[in-house]
Parts: sequence; C-alpha cells; structure tokens
Amino acid sequence: MSGERQQLGSLGESLAAEALQRQGYRLLARNVRTPLGEIDLVARQGEALVFIEVKLRRNLRFGSPAEAVTVSKQRRLRRAAEYYLRRQPCWPAQIRFDVVAITLIADNPQVTVIQAAF
Repeated sequence: MSGERQQLGSLGESLAAEALQRQGYRLLARNVRTPLGEIDLVARQGEALVFIEVKLRRNLRFGSPAEAVTVSKQRRLRRAAEYYLRRQPCWPAQIRFDVVAITLIADNPQVTVIQAAF
C-alpha cells in the first residue's frame, strides 16, 4: 500500500474512532490482523461486540464508501471475526458488523455510522 493510501486509511480510522466514541462505543482494538484478513476496528457498544469496517472516499465517482463494502469483503470480515472470536476466552451475547462510511470532499469529512450493516 502506498504511503498516501496508508495516511488516508489512518485518517479514516481516526475519524471513525472519534465518531464511534461520541456514540458510546468503547474501542478495544484497531487494525486486527488475522490469517483470514484485517479487521479495522473492534469495539463494544452495550452488550454487543462490534466488528467495524471503515471506508473512506475522496469523491463519489466510484460510488459511496458504504457501497465499497462488497459481499466478498463482508465474507472476509466475517471469517476474520470468527478467527478473532475463537481466540477469546468467552463470546459476548451479541455480535454485530457495522460500517463507518466517510466522504472527504474538499477536506470536509462526512462520517456516517451504519449499525448492523450486514
């Protein structure tokens, strides 16, 4: 990944983390790498353990950030989450997959949290 893409990814995750914390999420982990893929953010919200995919777009030429979370990406995230959960001492009662969609047009971030996105 290029340096610019890494910077954008880091910016997106920071913007997402701030928005999630304002909404009562407690962040547990960032950039969790598994043999089955990466999980951008892991958090708790109430009783739920939430796996979060962050997508940032600088324009809408190729669609919205949320549209970039394709079925194949969802499948990879589910597998990575299962791997993560197998290494935990106990599973929470609820597990959820959220998406944070960020558009960064003219350096003006618009952050949308989509709960139970898939």
